[in-house]
Amino acid sequence: MKKSEKLLARRNAIVPEGMGMFSPLTIASAKGAITKDVDGKEYIDFAGGIGVLNAGHCPKPVVDAIIKQSKQLIHACFPVAIYEPYVELCEVLAKLFPHGKSTKVMLTSTGAEAVENAIKIARQATGKQGVICFTGGFHGRTLLGMSLTSKTGYKIGCGPFAPEVYRLPFPDYYKRNDGLTMDQFVERELEVFENYLHTVVDATNVAAVIMELVQGEGGFVAAPRKYVQALHGICKAKCILLILDEVQTGFGRTGKWCAYEHFNIIPDISTWAKSMGSGMPIGAVIGRADIMDRTTKGTLGGTYPGNPVACAASLATIQYMKDIDLNSKAEKVGKIVMDFFKQLQRECDAIGDVRGLGAMVAFELVKEKDSNKPDADLCKAILNGCAAKGLLIISAGTSSNVIRVLSPLIITKPLLLKGLGILREELLRLTKK
Repeated sequence: MKKSEKLLARRNAIVPEGMGMFSPLTIASAKGAITKDVDGKEYIDFAGGIGVLNAGHCPKPVVDAIIKQSKQLIHACFPVAIYEPYVELCEVLAKLFPHGKSTKVMLTSTGAEAVENAIKIARQATGKQGVICFTGGFHGRTLLGMSLTSKTGYKIGCGPFAPEVYRLPFPDYYKRNDGLTMDQFVERELEVFENYLHTVVDATNVAAVIMELVQGEGGFVAAPRKYVQALHGICKAKCILLILDEVQTGFGRTGKWCAYEHFNIIPDISTWAKSMGSGMPIGAVIGRADIMDRTTKGTLGGTYPGNPVACAASLATIQYMKDIDLNSKAEKVGKIVMDFFKQLQRECDAIGDVRGLGAMVAFELVKEKDSNKPDADLCKAILNGCAAKGLLIISAGTSSNVIRVLSPLIITKPLLLKGLGILREELLRLTKK
């Protein structure tokens, strides 16, 4: 029996059934955009730890920073005794993502924790309870995170869920255009939002709208620019805070430091994690200072958020991203993948849609060219076939029929094309009759 098979058997014997598993692959080490399993087999990484490794596996400056900090201070708990790495990281983030005239930042351990705190802050700042989210959205697996998350498969048997959470259809033009032009579609969706505030929940009870500008687990669906800009205006007019979830879109994935740069808006509050620390558990809530300061002392905090080693990793990650101009690398990676997928769509009728923003690119698999007939079985078969040939890639979408690319953005062009070639080979093999 191979080491991988033994490890899988041990995993199944001790880990609960409810723990998700995209594939039975193992990993022992990784560098750049290559992972190696416990048997020594190498894989091209198109998963990136689910969007965590934009700067690649184990970048040397980050590893060095972790080692250095771990020799000085591993833990203190920031509410107990403050330390410089926490303060410095907040300063760096505020400069990188200014929210209005004055910005304040709090650190978290995860993206879900960032979302929980963003909602907590919004409710305290506004004195209101309601939160509007969208179908297809993913905001974590905590109780409130699950309440906001759309995909029911993540929530089976976990209720009752948090109250005062309201959900609207995401403005997904591919699935819901009904023959309308983009401008007509946007106008209709904005009317739906306005009517929702009259028929379901009044604006006077809505603290915030939370949204991913490009849905991650929802299938890399990007919101129309005009919709987002108008939504921002509506929220401002009705004293509703706009929270943008940048957990998967942030730190170079879309070709910019944040997705909202593409939309020419600035949110009231934003949430961050994933590639912020190259794999170390670190996240953040960033917001307008006047909003962040409308919280009661003692209501924000925790034992591990802003851990010194995680802060050091994040500071080194951000500096490394600047040094290598990661955003420009993302633009190049994104163009290669988008062009490749569009060509692949011309070759294969099973691809219903190709979409994304920057290097956040995916294609959706459907039956009979029908957007309402997702093909999850084909998607799973492609992922398994790719894994057998040395490509680690994962799915997305509420119907698990979307194949997405989250490769490290430092991936070389030959390696990227090799991985795309494996993906093409498996898709055509499984669809050609």
